[in-house]
Amino acid sequence: MRRVVITGLGALTPIGNDVATYKENLFKGTSGSGMITRFDATHYPTRFACELKDFDVTEFINHREARRLDPFTQYALITAEQAVQQSGLNMNEIDLDMAGVITGSGIGGFKTIEESIEEEVLSKSLIPRYSPFMIPKLIADIAPGHISIKYGFRSVNYATVSACASASHAICNSFDMIRLGRADVMITGGSEAAVTKAGIGGFCSMKALSKRNDDPKSASRPFDLDRDGFVLGEGAAILVLEELEHAKKRGANIIAEIAGIGMSADAYHITAPHPEGAGAKLVMEKALKDAGMNKNEIDYINVHGTSTPLGDIAETKAILSVFKEYAYKLNISSTKSMTGHLLGAAGAVEALAGIFALQENAIPPTINHFTDDPAIDPKLNLTFHQTQERNVNAVMSNTFGFGGHNSSIILKNFID
Repeated sequence: MRRVVITGLGALTPIGNDVATYKENLFKGTSGSGMITRFDATHYPTRFACELKDFDVTEFINHREARRLDPFTQYALITAEQAVQQSGLNMNEIDLDMAGVITGSGIGGFKTIEESIEEEVLSKSLIPRYSPFMIPKLIADIAPGHISIKYGFRSVNYATVSACASASHAICNSFDMIRLGRADVMITGGSEAAVTKAGIGGFCSMKALSKRNDDPKSASRPFDLDRDGFVLGEGAAILVLEELEHAKKRGANIIAEIAGIGMSADAYHITAPHPEGAGAKLVMEKALKDAGMNKNEIDYINVHGTSTPLGDIAETKAILSVFKEYAYKLNISSTKSMTGHLLGAAGAVEALAGIFALQENAIPPTINHFTDDPAIDPKLNLTFHQTQERNVNAVMSNTFGFGGHNSSIILKNFID
């Protein structure tokens, strides 16, 4: 099968509005959590989130166009532009019939849905009044649609929706499109904008969010005994994938290579992970097999690690089940301790974290650890507190979603 490489990256995260800033703050161990500014959250059980900071969409998209785009689409377009610029793609010199877009979003236009319902409820008219832009703004596939239109990409174009695994599934599908010969270039990743009244309220009702309102910066505590839920984040990340010979022919700078992917289902519960991590175990095994790699070739696992009581335990059990004694030689970390949980964008944001580890020979940390959990093997190196240096040649990135959706991506240094 054809080899697939990465030639461009874009990022818009709670700890950086571009790739360089995100990377810098990730290795610094910066928390992106703070009190919510999007709306008055005074009466919500959780009053904090990982919001974007110092972000003004009109610096990237003119005001009139921005009004017609839900934030999740804005984020996707902005990060796609970053990634395309870095890749150096010239749309006049590539076959646009062999260039496609697949991006993921767990929820899509949540703000648009919320605002449209509020406007209708508050309207005094007896005739239902909805904006003609409501549907085109809220549907999850509109983000890749806009990207395709902007760059003229005419190959495959769709969205993946698999809760928190959405962006990872988008990357997996894009990888397959290229290696199977259906595309030469793919723009892929994910975007999410769920820090809204309904987003926070809904997750609060599920008791999924941390309630550490007195200390939001340390609220995302993967693997910590006192973790009490995840911190909701927002943003996007986009990757440009290319077939190796296509990238070499145009003299592209190759950032990394995707070695293999895995996808599986828990087939267990709508929100809870399998207690022994059965689906997580299977998806990691599938990724290793697809990559043709031995388990001792992996140096770092960027785990799903949401800071939920059940999920963190199940994933560490799965890692031990797959990697056996070698698990103790791995570096493992959850960068959600810094970015919060970006839902459908998480897989792409965390794939970038894995790429940074390859580039810098360093492991971004799991911050906010205070008390060991006796249910988690203490011999695992969970990279607590600060960045650790080590030689990194291959990285596994795990992403799991409500509904039992599991995805694993193996990234490695490119060697011609």
